[in-house]
Amino acid sequence: MRLHTTTWGSGDRIVLLVHGIMADHRTWRRVGPALAARGYRVIAVDLRGHGASARAAGPEAYRPEDHADDLVETLPAGAELALGHSLGGLALLGAVERLAPARAVYSDPAWHLGDGPDGYRPEFFVRGKLLSRGLVKGFNPRWSDEDLDIEMESVRVWDERSAYGLVDVRGVDMWPARPAVPSLVTLADPSLRVSADDALMLEGRGFTLRTVAGAGHTIHRDDFDGFMSALDGWI
Repeated sequence: MRLHTTTWGSGDRIVLLVHGIMADHRTWRRVGPALAARGYRVIAVDLRGHGASARAAGPEAYRPEDHADDLVETLPAGAELALGHSLGGLALLGAVERLAPARAVYSDPAWHLGDGPDGYRPEFFVRGKLLSRGLVKGFNPRWSDEDLDIEMESVRVWDERSAYGLVDVRGVDMWPARPAVPSLVTLADPSLRVSADDALMLEGRGFTLRTVAGAGHTIHRDDFDGFMSALDGWI
């Protein structure tokens, strides 16, 4: 599937941005322009079922490999940097060898979805369509009003069937054996996606890890300055 894209900046130095579940390119509203101001051409996708991209036929077409294939179909190979958040980090992991960026950043990536009663539950995300703005603010007290407005609209247009496309990978070991390219993992504090033991494992496998103190899962919205500082040396 060819995905909808949004671009900031121009030139040959390219950064690719891949959002997480329920979001779309608008989650990068501050990151994209900030990177463009540093001389990059920034390309952000809307994953299938999100934003302005097309919807898949059913939940079975929202697997991680479908998202990865879409990235390869849509984005240019050989970018200076590719950055994926949460589900976007999982999709990027499946595409990174084919996209072959010089470097990659995975922001609180969803590389392991737990099984059992406390594991990944798609209905939890589906219920997100019913949350009021006040509840979303309660879950994300550090978000700006503009980010809250964007979140409400992104969730409204999101195809909730995509949440069920991840059911078959619950409990599956999707941890990368090694970084395909030099790779940074930025973590929330604490991260619900990457435990302390998981972080040590990833460091042992060759990943660089940086934690943004006090930030929640969507680091770039919780603490934009902290997120950008964590990219020092990578951009």
